[in-house]
Amino acid sequence: MAKYRHAVSCVARVVCLVVLLSESETWAGGLSLYEIATADVGLASAGWAARAQDPATLLKNPAGMSRLTGNQFQAGAQLLQAGIGFSPSAGTTVDGNSGGNPVGVLPSMSLFYVHGLGEDVKVGLGVFSNFGLGMSYNSGWVGRYYAQENTLIGISIMPGLSYRINDKFSIGAAANVMIGYLNYSAAVNNRAFLNVPDGNMQMTDTTVGAGGNVGILFEPRTGTRFGVTYYSQIKLNFGATPTFTNLTGPLGTALQNNGLLNRTLDLGMTVPQSVMVSSYHEFTDRWAMMLDFGWQDWSQFGKVDVGVTGGNATPSLTTAINYQDTFHVALGNRYRLAEAWLLNSGFAWDSSMLKDQDRTVTLPIGQQFRFGLGAEWQANPKLNVAFSYELAYGGDLPVNQNRGPLAGAVVGQFPGTYINFFQVSFIWGKGAGAA
Repeated sequence: MAKYRHAVSCVARVVCLVVLLSESETWAGGLSLYEIATADVGLASAGWAARAQDPATLLKNPAGMSRLTGNQFQAGAQLLQAGIGFSPSAGTTVDGNSGGNPVGVLPSMSLFYVHGLGEDVKVGLGVFSNFGLGMSYNSGWVGRYYAQENTLIGISIMPGLSYRINDKFSIGAAANVMIGYLNYSAAVNNRAFLNVPDGNMQMTDTTVGAGGNVGILFEPRTGTRFGVTYYSQIKLNFGATPTFTNLTGPLGTALQNNGLLNRTLDLGMTVPQSVMVSSYHEFTDRWAMMLDFGWQDWSQFGKVDVGVTGGNATPSLTTAINYQDTFHVALGNRYRLAEAWLLNSGFAWDSSMLKDQDRTVTLPIGQQFRFGLGAEWQANPKLNVAFSYELAYGGDLPVNQNRGPLAGAVVGQFPGTYINFFQVSFIWGKGAGAA
């Protein structure tokens, strides 16, 4: 009997660690998006750090604020519609369904304001969200012991400053105060000892992290610009007491006896540092091209701190997720169809932060190809309106994951993954859209 109780106690601790590991994979894989409800959607982000033609340059390259005329306000709205469904195959040991489309439709918006403090100094303020994603699988899906629902959203408040050194050089910096929101749930396998329905674990928390970005803009001549922006890391530390429901039999008793039902789960994850290098060149008064090269330091931040605090012991660990640095290339075009109309198009490629063998059901991500189209309408000298569409195509994403009998083996693929972005934005102010 003593051996039996010891075994159940060990299983209870394993349950807790399995949840922690699954959760950390989800958090560390939070998506860092280029789509911020601006005209950049139609350019597939090309010219990110060099275009400097709207107040959102506060985020893209704060030095670019020096190019804007007068005071300008920008508001954008965006819909994200994703197809990221899972298709299980032979080798899956957990009974259940495929989970449906866990992402569906997500709305977002952004606000930016730039104010002049003289000819050479500009200040700006932005509120936006470009980090995170929400996923909710159908009840009873085959990967429910890894994740049932997981939402990680980062909302940023960004004040910034730019200074024009001379006609060719400008510099800028901005602070990024990110409010992180987490909601995570997973099924708990009660069947380790009894053939009874699943239990459930859920936790919700908010936290605040801080970082910043700095940029430089070089304009060797009118119509030609080069920009570089560096983004620092942002640390988000979550901690909350999970809520367990429908735990039965020896497993529930062991969790209670080990004090695991009233203890705080702590996870620390990092939004990685990154660099973007961009160029913008006007070949004629109607046609301009843009080019981007980017890097995100995911390999540096593949280690996620996880732990359990409270009770008689404080178990903790650092889980190493095999992340790779990612690289970004983008090419874009802007063509002036008429005095009041601009047409945008762009293509971008992002490498995968994971190899196929390291992909999990909580982290369905790979390389991405982006195709963007858009238009801008200069309604009057103080109002610019942009409409954009972008397809981010990820293709087939195979998964072969097994974390033992409690979570089971899940084998299959996310076939033909994609995300559609639909965007509209408005710029008000003197010289809106004329930079």
